[in-house]
Amino acid sequence: MKSTVSLVSFYLAMFAATNCHQPARAEDSPAPAPIFPKALAAGDTIMFIAPAKYLDEPRVQLAKRRLEERGFKVRFPKTLFRKYGYLAGSDQERAAEVMAAFNDPEVDAIFPGTGGYGTTRIVDDLDYDAIRRHPKVFVGFSDITALHIAINQKTGLVTFHSPNPEWGLGSPDDLQPWAAKWFWRALLAKEYGQRPGYEIFAKPTTQQTAEGKSLDADVPPAVTLVPGTARGRLIGGNLSVVHALMGTSFEIQTEGKILLLEDVGEDPYRVDRMLSTLKLAGKFDHVAGIILGCFNRRRDEEPWSDDWSMNDVLADYFAHLDAPVLEQFPVGHVPFNTTLPIGVESELDATAGTIRFLENPVRLP
Repeated sequence: MKSTVSLVSFYLAMFAATNCHQPARAEDSPAPAPIFPKALAAGDTIMFIAPAKYLDEPRVQLAKRRLEERGFKVRFPKTLFRKYGYLAGSDQERAAEVMAAFNDPEVDAIFPGTGGYGTTRIVDDLDYDAIRRHPKVFVGFSDITALHIAINQKTGLVTFHSPNPEWGLGSPDDLQPWAAKWFWRALLAKEYGQRPGYEIFAKPTTQQTAEGKSLDADVPPAVTLVPGTARGRLIGGNLSVVHALMGTSFEIQTEGKILLLEDVGEDPYRVDRMLSTLKLAGKFDHVAGIILGCFNRRRDEEPWSDDWSMNDVLADYFAHLDAPVLEQFPVGHVPFNTTLPIGVESELDATAGTIRFLENPVRLP
């Protein structure tokens, strides 16, 4: 009897030891309480940084001039235009630049100059406690997705999936009217009234700006893939970057969230492969809703197969999902790149083609 008890105790101890050494899943970590950066106003200081690819100086200088014309102060680190291979400096230099911007008490907003590649190399070199203590407006898209996910999940800070200085503010024709409307609607204090939050109608009808320019004539309407409504905090961004973070401590947490995905320069079979990884990891099992942005393939690439289009692949994964899905949302690597606040409590109405933010993504004065 004694030997039997000892054997049972041995196996119980081995089981406990094995489980104690299991790595914690990202989904098991409690989400931090949301933090909202201060809304922007004329006179505020914006810092440009280069956390990913090296920057195009003429475009960045043009973006700086346009922001200054709107009444902002714009600052550059002395080494902003450095180059290290295809990166804007070493990992240590780029991470230090991010943290210097967050720790600088005179800086109100941080604008990464561009995406490209490089942010997954520095997400584990950032001081998230310091970011939590010094919340600021933080914008960008594409490779900046890694920073959106990491900052949101580690600190709760609301950030903005948006155009950036090179692709938008520094484009030859400036921000496209639709992109400009939602960029400044999200960031400026003067855009907010008594009621919290606001709504984006993603099935636009032709409107005009005060100057008589068409606001959304070139903006294709979003398409309802799975009807219905859902509530949850918005998370996500570029699919390739979301995929690259799988299996790390920065793996995206999707349970109860509204998941945003977009990509560019990918053949349908590569999008299929990345979505397969997310599906195998259970990232679609408990999601509240999904927003699929623009998925554009490389123009100079011959199709690997003409059996399935991009829409066929997306429909295969999402058309029968038990959650509302809105596709072809005007966000991503397109001129009409809608600014979306990451981490904000939102309501997706895939039937109507709207997303409503139920709280202000910024703290008002």
